[in-house]
Amino acid sequence: MEGKLYSLTDVLKKTLFFFDSLTVAELTPYVHKRMMRDYTLSQVEEKVVLCLRQHPCFFVDNRNAWHLDLEGNRENDAFYALLLKRQKPMSLKELKGAAWGKNKKNKRLVAEEASLISDGRFIQLDNGYWGLTEWEVEAGQYALKHLVIKALKTHPQGLSLQQIYEVVNAWRQTTVTAIEGVLRKFPYFELVGEGVWTYNPGVQLAYEALTKRYLAALNRQKARWHRDRERWRKKISTLEQQLQEVNAAYREAAAALAQRAEEVAHHEYLVTQMAEKDLLLSLRKKEILRYREHINKLEAKANSILHQCRLWVKRARDGEQEIAQLRQVLAKNQASLETMFTKLQQYKERDRENKSKLAELKEQHATRVAELQTEIVELRQKLERAQEMALQEERQLREEISLLSNDLKEALEKGEEAQRSLRFTQKELQRCQEQYRRLQGSLKNPLVRLAIRFCSWFGGPTGQPI
Repeated sequence: MEGKLYSLTDVLKKTLFFFDSLTVAELTPYVHKRMMRDYTLSQVEEKVVLCLRQHPCFFVDNRNAWHLDLEGNRENDAFYALLLKRQKPMSLKELKGAAWGKNKKNKRLVAEEASLISDGRFIQLDNGYWGLTEWEVEAGQYALKHLVIKALKTHPQGLSLQQIYEVVNAWRQTTVTAIEGVLRKFPYFELVGEGVWTYNPGVQLAYEALTKRYLAALNRQKARWHRDRERWRKKISTLEQQLQEVNAAYREAAAALAQRAEEVAHHEYLVTQMAEKDLLLSLRKKEILRYREHINKLEAKANSILHQCRLWVKRARDGEQEIAQLRQVLAKNQASLETMFTKLQQYKERDRENKSKLAELKEQHATRVAELQTEIVELRQKLERAQEMALQEERQLREEISLLSNDLKEALEKGEEAQRSLRFTQKELQRCQEQYRRLQGSLKNPLVRLAIRFCSWFGGPTGQPI
């Protein structure tokens, strides 16, 4: 199918047709890769959510996974059948300009373009042509993880590693090692039996939620670290500015000292001049009166100069004190800077320790998950063995119950026979007792007793009955 997809709706249709169901977070990378590279991932996610909610061909299930409705509008069934028959894209102008399109019966062959956009069976290309969503799905652009999930969804009973490789390799060139790495990386791929892998969507939801919380915590920690780093940067810049001010004050103090040295030299020069003048006055006594006023003026100037020199000396001493104070402040600032650098190194070491601990926790979590999966497999095997033993015991118990029921029936029959024989024996006993009573009654007659005695005498030891 020549040409690129026209809009975001067409990209979503193509992706959801191949994968059956995906969440917004899983759809966003594919859309960003295909047509919105200038946008950020958050902006692309907003566009995807807006597009999915606008069009009725998309629907969401209770797991927040979006699906594509392939039933479509009944009004577009004729156009769908025509595209299936031709097996190539068509434009609406081509459809209206065709000879068969002028027939009155085919005036409603296709509805307006808006209904085609809302129909999950059709996609629009950038050249204006319309095609079917099921044509030429480019599986190579999708992630290997989602291809493995699709393969296991289509075979819910589970597949072996080689079978998964054969199914995924039909969509995209890959290796058995890469597929095995994906299966062992994510916990929602479960190893059920000997080499048989299955997909658990509930575990995937829990894993994605945990991953989102973990990434949010990392982002918060990163933002906090950036704020701390910015605060320290501002503090360092403030300290550097204070250090510059201290250096400027130090330079001003040095300039004041240099000026003081110049004034001291000038004072010495004036003192020398005064000495020369005193020498001239001693040599020229006659000119003393004439130059006295001038000397007084010079003395006044000298006094003023001396006063100024004293003032400069005082200022110089104050400057030295200020310089000493500034040096103390500078030493304190340097000590505080060293302390701050030490704390910064400690924070970095703590950050590295936290990262190592986080990696250890991840490894422990992965080990624990593997142990739990092994325990689950062992428990399932034990359950199967227990079920088999229970079935065997149940069969044995049923056989014993059948044998016991047969024995019970036989015992009941024998009991009935014994009761019948007992009743017959009781009847015989009653009959014999009646005969015995009759015989006793007959033996009470004295004639009968006499006859019995005679018979016993004549009968002898033979004991023949009468």
